[in-house]
Amino acid sequence: MAQKPSIPKGTRDFGPAEMAGRNYIFDTIRSVFKTYGYAPIETPSMENLSTLLGKYGEEGDKLLFRILNSGDAFSGIDFGEYRLPEGENRYNSRALSLKVCEKGLRYDLTVPFARYVVQHQGEISFPFKRYQIQPVWRADRPQKGRYREFYQCDVDVIGSKSLLNELELVQIVDRVFGLFGVRVCIKINNRKLLAGLAEISGFPDKMTDITVAIDKIDKVGLEAVEAEMLEKGLTEEAVKVIEPVLTLSGSTSDKLAAMRALCSGGSASGIVSEEGLRGLDELDELFGLIDAASVSQEVELDLSLARGLNYYTGAIFEVKAKDFQIGSICGGGRYDNLTGIFGLPGMSGVGISFGADRIYDVLSGLGLFPDEVTTSTRILFSNMGQGELKYLIPVVKNLRNRGIPCEIYHESGKLKKQFEYAAKKNIPFMSIVGGDEMARGEISLKDLSSGEQKTFAVSDLDGMAAFIG
Repeated sequence: MAQKPSIPKGTRDFGPAEMAGRNYIFDTIRSVFKTYGYAPIETPSMENLSTLLGKYGEEGDKLLFRILNSGDAFSGIDFGEYRLPEGENRYNSRALSLKVCEKGLRYDLTVPFARYVVQHQGEISFPFKRYQIQPVWRADRPQKGRYREFYQCDVDVIGSKSLLNELELVQIVDRVFGLFGVRVCIKINNRKLLAGLAEISGFPDKMTDITVAIDKIDKVGLEAVEAEMLEKGLTEEAVKVIEPVLTLSGSTSDKLAAMRALCSGGSASGIVSEEGLRGLDELDELFGLIDAASVSQEVELDLSLARGLNYYTGAIFEVKAKDFQIGSICGGGRYDNLTGIFGLPGMSGVGISFGADRIYDVLSGLGLFPDEVTTSTRILFSNMGQGELKYLIPVVKNLRNRGIPCEIYHESGKLKKQFEYAAKKNIPFMSIVGGDEMARGEISLKDLSSGEQKTFAVSDLDGMAAFIG
């Protein structure tokens, strides 16, 4: 019995209609990136595991797809070295995988970008502004809006600490989703402020545990976040210091004022956090720039926004659609020393990533793909026989040269079948040319949606192109 064809969970096939929509997304995003002076690069699908491990936190490391070394990867392995004491047939899979896997599929585009910058620093002019549109892979549990293989559209600038770069990222998000016709909320926070929160709670060494817990608040709720912080060793008093921050409401200025009071020693602990105050200064400046730029999309200071990746050090961003239920469709932030891991310290950068697959789901769910995007062929020429074909071929060639997608029906036959073909492919125009049209040197075109029909001289390509649109 033949095996039923399938693909791995968390991956998808894309047919012509889906590809048309995806290319519309990529082309729109790419066009905006270019207007802000960003240039394209690409990096390999796989990186050395040493490049990837330790950059995304413990949770991220678990989601890395590892690639088994070629050849007999397990040859010469002493499995006894990796056996766990609590079970005869249980092994330390992490340690064993490091022995037999030297490479992994990239988890994101930012860490490979940092590696690229260090490796090619002699060829780069700083600040370096790049964009990258490529797939990434995560061994996550597949669910709605979450895939194991998906595309990211990243834009980063490295070699500058100016908050003008953060403003440009907000403007890029504003422009992209304005073109898509999607209402979004751009959420902003600062990791320095989160570090300050850890300090005033009395647990500065628990910042990672606190941010990992806070990052789940939208999914699991406040009580579960507090329970996780207690499990990680925070006291109830420390959690009580953090709790009001996560529920703080009001305007941006109200939130900043309340946080400044807390970081200045106004919390129950009485601890002053200089790091937190620096984060507040950056947020003050950034929101001032955003106000001056008259950004049209909603921008919100979200003090519960944490972004779980360990390499963020300053402003962090997350973007959510307002009219469609799905996770974040954009995310990013400032990283001050990601290149330092690869031997180039002190190179600050900031970037944001557009999740193309989730954006596709949003545009599809809201019916926002333009009609022309999902229509590949604009006009179908009927096939009435060999004489008509020879008459049509030069016309079709000239229309294609003008950039108009055309088809000639693949075989002569009943017109009913040819009309059905046009309907199935959503082709908006059709031309039926027979002996009478040929004798008069004409081409007849019909708008299949309105029923309007016009006749043009065979040489009137301008008129035909204008009618087809």
